[in-house]
Amino acid sequence: MTTFLVIAAALWGAAAGVLLPRAAYRFSAPAGEPWREACPGGHPVRGWLGRGRCTLCPRSYGPSTPLLSLVTALICAALAAATGTRPEIGVWLLLAPVGVLLAVVDLKVQRLPDPLTLPFAGAALALLGVMSFVPEHTGDWLHALYGSLALGGGYFVLFLINPAGMGFGDVKLALGTGAVLGWYGWATVMLGTFAGFLLGALYGGALIVVRKAGRKTAIPFGPFLIMGAFLGVLIGAYAA
Repeated sequence: MTTFLVIAAALWGAAAGVLLPRAAYRFSAPAGEPWREACPGGHPVRGWLGRGRCTLCPRSYGPSTPLLSLVTALICAALAAATGTRPEIGVWLLLAPVGVLLAVVDLKVQRLPDPLTLPFAGAALALLGVMSFVPEHTGDWLHALYGSLALGGGYFVLFLINPAGMGFGDVKLALGTGAVLGWYGWATVMLGTFAGFLLGALYGGALIVVRKAGRKTAIPFGPFLIMGAFLGVLIGAYAA
């Protein structure tokens, strides 16, 4: 049963990943600018889901469709392997493609769009609330709520202390990642938070070593916040 679930989750992730490039392109507008409405050739881009290819000119845009599909498939398969048949796997599989999309956009333009971060947090809490009534779940919704408030509040304090080093988009994203981490308890919240900061520090240090950034260079932290949450949920699910 678990093998079938992992395969099904991978197929779901692959299919969802195919739909992300157009949204990633449209959301990848620098801060203060409207979402992209046209392809690089100037033709209108209609809709938000689908491959990044213009039908009026031979141009592709946005991130690689095969790469996004593969990454999303691997993430969904890993979540299924860790969670098994417990009902919260449905929540993880729905949220995973959104997390991938957020990470891609933030890496591209250092911006975490409100139309993604706030619904991500709301959906996480709402879906986990539903799962708390389904038999055989292994998490706790109140812990998810407290985790959301705690991580969001902690990042808000960091934003107030150093706005140049912590964007307000990260604060909003932390509400969602705090919820998914909190589902498995405070130890998972701390583990996922530490993993995110560690990965971000390693990335920044690597950029400095290869002289592609300085000590004061801003780096997108959203991808590492998401990666930390992913690792925390994996470990939390295995340990539950």
